[in-house]
Amino acid sequence: MPELKKIIRGCLGGNKRDQELLYRRYSAKLYGVSLQYSVSYDEARDVLQESFIKIYTSLHTFNGDGSFEGWMRRIVVNTALEKHRNRYYLSKVDEPGFENGSLPELVAEDISEMETEDLLNFIMELPPKYRMVFNLYALEGYTHKEISKMLNISEGTSKSNLSRARGILQKKVEIHLGIKKRMNG
Repeated sequence: MPELKKIIRGCLGGNKRDQELLYRRYSAKLYGVSLQYSVSYDEARDVLQESFIKIYTSLHTFNGDGSFEGWMRRIVVNTALEKHRNRYYLSKVDEPGFENGSLPELVAEDISEMETEDLLNFIMELPPKYRMVFNLYALEGYTHKEISKMLNISEGTSKSNLSRARGILQKKVEIHLGIKKRMNG
């Protein structure tokens, strides 16, 4: 992408036009990432703004290995994690019926019947401590060991929060599909 390299060089030189071009090119996609890790639209916009400031000031550290978009995505995720750590304490879930492994996994056939937007809305409705772990594990592919270090929690808490998130999502999917079947049946 010669055009992207030109924009990056311009940003490194402090060119405001190139900074705006970079923002316009990636802000919508990165805002979507930010939304996955934020508790509100306002917080997501703040995370995006802070992320772009970090992108502009850290651009010199991008060495061209891997995807530029992936590099920026990691900055957004890390910015959201910083905000989250400052605001929330992730605690172990000790509720009856939500022990590790006691909840069924979301069934693939059920999910395939749903609109992507519905599922994303259900994820957005998760409590922040569960959504954060769910997103890092299910969407970003981090291990519980990595998540525990990122969020300063134990691996057991990470597993517990993931289990709880899956349980909540399972119930939401079941309710959604039950309502949908009644309306169509």
